[in-house]
Amino acid sequence: MTDTAICTADLYDVHHERVQVCDLQFRCFGQIESFYGPCQTVATFEDHRPVLRALETEGRGRVLVVDGRGSLRVGLMGDRLAAIGVQNGWRGVIINGAIRDSAGIDPLALGVRALGTTARRSDTPFEASEGEPVSFGGATFSAGDWVYADRDCVIVSAEALSLTETPPE
Repeated sequence: MTDTAICTADLYDVHHERVQVCDLQFRCFGQIESFYGPCQTVATFEDHRPVLRALETEGRGRVLVVDGRGSLRVGLMGDRLAAIGVQNGWRGVIINGAIRDSAGIDPLALGVRALGTTARRSDTPFEASEGEPVSFGGATFSAGDWVYADRDCVIVSAEALSLTETPPE
């Protein structure tokens, strides 16, 4: 995707009947403050390995949406995984859970949203799913949906949204 800045509030105003708003209050990390792209999903619990496997694939400007069940105990992505994502062309990562190494993620050309941070890394493999719909914060994310994120919010749409329409007065 391009570096076009987006505003989720404006997108909502124009497309409110076509989008779902994620109600979670994410923290922002990485250099990219607003980003959008097709969605790829991963569901795991306190295990970074499924996130690594996804980020090792060709990103093609996609956004990885990770349902970590809201756990803040274990980081699901750190600076090394984020750098792999940048190298492979991922545009952003949204994690319903924690990251680690936030100071190392902040200078990377990647948009990252997570609930929080921790120092703890995973040490126990967990059964995970990839490409299946995940739901959190009142929104459902399916592979191929379009995800839009800025400092305020994360929204999801079944199809790409026009970025040129202006919101009503």
